[in-house]
Amino acid sequence: MPDPATSLPSSLVAGARAIVSSPDTQEKVRLAYAVSKAWFQRGLALGSPSKDGLMPDRPGRPDHPVLLAPRDMPKRSLTGKAGRLALLHSLAHIELNAVDLTWDLIGRFAHVRLPRSYYDDWVRVGLEEAKHFSMLQDRLAGLDARYGDMPAHDGLWQAAQDTGHDLAARLAIIPLVLEARGLDITPPMIEKARQIGDEDTAKCLEVIYRDEKNHVAFGAKWFRFLCDRQGISPEPAFHLFVRKHFRGALKPPFNDRARSEAGLTPGFYKPLAPLIG
Repeated sequence: MPDPATSLPSSLVAGARAIVSSPDTQEKVRLAYAVSKAWFQRGLALGSPSKDGLMPDRPGRPDHPVLLAPRDMPKRSLTGKAGRLALLHSLAHIELNAVDLTWDLIGRFAHVRLPRSYYDDWVRVGLEEAKHFSMLQDRLAGLDARYGDMPAHDGLWQAAQDTGHDLAARLAIIPLVLEARGLDITPPMIEKARQIGDEDTAKCLEVIYRDEKNHVAFGAKWFRFLCDRQGISPEPAFHLFVRKHFRGALKPPFNDRARSEAGLTPGFYKPLAPLIG
């Protein structure tokens, strides 16, 4: 019998389901690397939800961290070790959710007719999110901590549940709202880390920021693809999805340059920002 710790799922959809379902973070990362490698080496068929099983309603999670409401989370800051640990732990939790959100995007919508390049793009994203989580785990270990030591919040998966019925809605909310927010907030964190002499954290955040630009670009590319297929205008469609599925306004300041480089031009997000001044 094959060793379950090293065996490979039978298809990309089966792999996505196994990744999202796994409660063990190390196994989740291992599978993300193994499935990505097999896909890019043309060693996996796509598969289908009907044959390989539906995606789970919720991702597998370890016993820790304890999940709290966002308002009950510890204060995060790069100033002081406790605040830095809280920030790094929060970022690790975000990246773990990003692993599951991306592989859910791959597996849940495999019934939609899409070109192979769609899967090539999102498998790359799923691999990079696993890399980010591993990097942040290593950074926490360098500070004598580990993922699970602190509480985390459960708000991110709500976006997946709210958009599980519609690929265009999922693309609008996950890469074009949540990941795009990372383009706004990560550069100041990198600068602050360097100011306090934490070069290891700065380098880690630089990798995440670089990769996130591509993730937003893939989101914009495939959102436009779906809008073109349906004969609808992308910007008004985006506004409708965000108003329906995202709680709250899109908050400035925005990193307009990085967003535009990723194909997310101001007409997408500026109309959704609150008026200030």
